[in-house]
Amino acid sequence: MTVTNRGGGMFRTKTVEQAILDTEEPEFQLKKALGPVQLTVMGIGVLIGTGVFVLAGEAAALYSGPAVSLSFLVSGIVCALAALCYAEFASTVPVAGSAYTFSYASMGEFIAWMIGWDLILEFTLGAATVAKGWSGYFDSVLGGLGLEVPEAISGGPGSGGVIDLPAVFVALAMMVVLIIGIKLSAWVNATITTLKLLIVAGIILIGAFYVSGANWTPFIPPSQPADYSEAVGGQPLLLQIFGIDTGFGLTGVFTGAAIVFFAYLGFDIVATLSEEVKNPQRTMPIGIIASLAIATVLYIIVSLIYTGILPYDQLGVEAPAAAAMAATGVPAAEFIISLGILIGLTVVIMTLMLGQTRVAFAMSRDHLLPPALGKVHPTFRTPYRLTIITGVVAAALSGFLELTELANLVNIGTLAAFVLVSIGVIVLRRTRPDLHRTFRVPLMPVLPILSAILCFAVALFLPGSTWLRFILWMIIGTAVYFLYGRRHSRVLTGDKA
Repeated sequence: MTVTNRGGGMFRTKTVEQAILDTEEPEFQLKKALGPVQLTVMGIGVLIGTGVFVLAGEAAALYSGPAVSLSFLVSGIVCALAALCYAEFASTVPVAGSAYTFSYASMGEFIAWMIGWDLILEFTLGAATVAKGWSGYFDSVLGGLGLEVPEAISGGPGSGGVIDLPAVFVALAMMVVLIIGIKLSAWVNATITTLKLLIVAGIILIGAFYVSGANWTPFIPPSQPADYSEAVGGQPLLLQIFGIDTGFGLTGVFTGAAIVFFAYLGFDIVATLSEEVKNPQRTMPIGIIASLAIATVLYIIVSLIYTGILPYDQLGVEAPAAAAMAATGVPAAEFIISLGILIGLTVVIMTLMLGQTRVAFAMSRDHLLPPALGKVHPTFRTPYRLTIITGVVAAALSGFLELTELANLVNIGTLAAFVLVSIGVIVLRRTRPDLHRTFRVPLMPVLPILSAILCFAVALFLPGSTWLRFILWMIIGTAVYFLYGRRHSRVLTGDKA
């Protein structure tokens, strides 16, 4: 089929009708296999992971104290507003690509390219970072069994080794699962997520008996001079701008919210699966909103358990769940929780890689990336070439680099996508009021505007160094667009797939 929507320079748009018709081309057709329950589980699978098992400890110990639960609540509210915008877009434009596709239909090609480039960074580095964390818990679990991974193949060069082999292994294993198909991916996700939710339930049920109210007093620690040398990336940009060098207090709650925002990456990935969902007009809003709501409630409860068992300054910043369970004295609790974390992070890696391949797939189909990359496997009907590239890159990054400081970079990429989706839903409502919308954001345009403002505000609580790295990545993306994407754009040339 030939694309007929041309012109408009780098701000030319791709019509919603054209985007939907493109999904019917045999060479770029994905299999529809997900229902509302599977989609919700897919979202929960990636949401319940790094945030509750890793970042909650850092946010509590360095920024929020017991009020880390409020940090999760703040991030959850910001995400809820963005989720409403995603739900309207995903049900109106049920096409792979998430914020990239939505931006293409509302704000034009260049904005779409930039947000797609942003999402590539977000998902790939996110997968590599979580794979690195998976490796650490793998070592811990083996240690609990009396086994030890040789130093040369554990931790990578940054820890005195040669390669982080466990991280490489899990990234490549998830790559194979994704190539075989979305239905197997959903089955693996459902199985692991069930086990992971049992672990979360165990933390709550065991920990509730060891909570001391004294550890929650004061709930919001008073502001005090802060030493940001231990903080990931340094002092938050907003505090640098206004010369604020204090930590904790209300500023600590919001800084903690920026840190734990990584935990809410999941519903963004749910939106990338629109093409592989049965009845997307009904299923997408359910999957997006339900997964976010369930995860937020669990985050708040579990973070209260952590800080109730241990004083916030005693929480292990890298493994708060294990530290809290060890403090209970319950036999084998620490080992069981570490095993649960290992299981949980496995599905997070898979889902992050899934999101990355679907965004790049949509960009390839639009010829902003080479179209050969987006070909789907003749049997499995998955974008296997992109999946292989994503898996190999994530494995290489996790195997040879230290990625612990990149969670903030993932956060700023996510927040940038949320801002554009919030703006885009207003634009599309005004430019295409005729489109059928099974879900509509209430209080238009107040809620989308509030969503964009709050997402930008949370991003300002990320370190200045994170902003600089993000800007550099986007400059590189701009160069790639003008050197390749702008001239090969399918909307411009009218080429067939």
